Amino acid sequence: MTAPGPDIRTRTPDAGGSVADATDATATPPTSEGGDRPADAAPQQQAQPETDAPERADRPGRWHRMRPDLLVAAIYLAGAFWVTARGWVNPDGRLLGSRPNDQGFNEWMLAYAAHAVSNLENPFFTTLQNAPDGVNLMTNVGMQLPGLVLSPVTLLFGAPFAYLLFITLNLAGTAYAWYHVLSRNLVSSRAAAFAGGLFCAFAPALVSHSNGHPHITAQWLVPFILWQVIRLARDGRPVRNGLVLGALVVAQFFVSLEILFLTALGCLMMVIGYVIFRPREALRRAGPMLGGLAVTGVLVGAAAAYPLWMQFAGPQHRVGHPGNPDVYALTLGSFVRYATESVAGSPTSALRWGPNTTEQASFYGWSVVILALGAAWWLRREIVVRVLAVVALISAVFSIGTTWTVGTRRTDVPAPFALVSELPVFDSVVVSRFALITTVALGVLFAVAGDRVARVREGEAGRSRLVPRLAAVALFAALLPILPTPLEARGRNPVPDFVTAGVWKEHVAPGRTLVPVPVDGMTSLYWSSAALAGFAVPEGYFLAPVSKTDNTGRWGVEPQPTAKLLTAVSRGQRDTAVGPADVEQARADVRHWKADAVALPDRARRHDDLKVVLDALYGPGQRVADVWLWDVRPLTR
Repeated sequence: MTAPGPDIRTRTPDAGGSVADATDATATPPTSEGGDRPADAAPQQQAQPETDAPERADRPGRWHRMRPDLLVAAIYLAGAFWVTARGWVNPDGRLLGSRPNDQGFNEWMLAYAAHAVSNLENPFFTTLQNAPDGVNLMTNVGMQLPGLVLSPVTLLFGAPFAYLLFITLNLAGTAYAWYHVLSRNLVSSRAAAFAGGLFCAFAPALVSHSNGHPHITAQWLVPFILWQVIRLARDGRPVRNGLVLGALVVAQFFVSLEILFLTALGCLMMVIGYVIFRPREALRRAGPMLGGLAVTGVLVGAAAAYPLWMQFAGPQHRVGHPGNPDVYALTLGSFVRYATESVAGSPTSALRWGPNTTEQASFYGWSVVILALGAAWWLRREIVVRVLAVVALISAVFSIGTTWTVGTRRTDVPAPFALVSELPVFDSVVVSRFALITTVALGVLFAVAGDRVARVREGEAGRSRLVPRLAAVALFAALLPILPTPLEARGRNPVPDFVTAGVWKEHVAPGRTLVPVPVDGMTSLYWSSAALAGFAVPEGYFLAPVSKTDNTGRWGVEPQPTAKLLTAVSRGQRDTAVGPADVEQARADVRHWKADAVALPDRARRHDDLKVVLDALYGPGQRVADVWLWDVRPLTR
């Protein structure tokens, strides 16, 4: 069956065409009626009598055109639910993936967003975590836009459900966004666009980040941003296109600033590739693009001025990322290995080839690498393929960090990323995530290659069946080993009824601090999330400056002395004896935390020992619901 719609074979760009020309050549989306329709069919239709019959007859046509898109969306959604299925068994009782702390933090972010919407509080900074110093949300994850959109879900069903919905829809939404942009603008074959969207969202990059990084997997705006950048150079309408791009950039800014930065880098790499291969054409198109980018910059600057100030100069902002950047880098060998959650992978298949289970952004296996090299060589005369090759190569090299690797061993030989590793913003990037750009480049390459195979089918009747079938078999064989398996899930410690039933409201004023014991950052976050951030908590899980005089980034903060004491007791590292100095420090610490109450849950480790210590520090506690509670308001107000 031939691809419907106008014949596009005569519009295929030759080796001398430009990226914009290549996209123009495939800009007409395919129709859904069978067969090739003559170009003069439209005027014949317009000659029909003006009655209601043609309008009614057109409705099934529109539905017919929508059916492939709906089918694609359903397949992507089914794939996303397949990946997250184990979490849906019990959203409130299970943690999805291998990074429970990351999930806990993101659940808290969604809970705080719902709280901020309900109480009209600052979405960029809060003292409800790490009381009383607070957390700079811009220098952490942000997610203000998803938090706002999901607020009704969070308020009705809780933060765990909202998180699971978010992480699931990210995969399906990113895949469909790529399919939509590719099928409407770059390729005429919907099957090719489907394959491209499938790879961009379900390759190991986004599946591994679904272990706890929804701000990374939320890439459903990225295809539209990239296409709008191309339109800046192609259409010659800098104001209109600049405003549209600006709106998309602002939206992505409030979804994930890190993904926006990587998207901008990907666009820069694309421009570099275009300049390398078509310098004169690049110069001719530079004017409209720069004009449109200026319009975009004005709009983004106006909308993001305050959050940008918060990011780089606000309270609790940090500089850089904790540790050596190579700790989070990939190895060269990771590109031909298999990820933990791939069909060909295993719990040990990615060990030492990448930083951890969430940062497996390469791991394509030999089959995909060979397929990509073959497709690039076959289509090497096309400028769009050359540019994609440049983007894939630069981003892949950057993802291995500041030094080259041999096997799993890191050498002392400097790699290209060392040239920019200490620049602002680059010093905060998790290095392995440059391979996210590589994944996008490969996904688009496969879509283009699939489209060219479909054209061979149309143009050469003798091979009309053999060529696409062989191509489909090759694509399936290459992608099968990296298809995702369901993410693992584990049980979570239940939050006490004292919190979930709202009993805490009788003992802790809104905005004041409830201190869970032991004073553990993640316990604090789970309790606060369950209460939709109704009370403040000490410590937490976040990135912060080392001190008030050193903005270098670190994980969390130094615990208060009483927090250390209670943690040591819970681990059996010290006995229950406390002295006058401990009592004085404990009362100073609850004043520091601005606490109204200290709570010991029934399920706490070494519960009885902790109760003995807390009675000695704050006086006899009282039984409230399923916790022991110490009212410290007389000490803190």
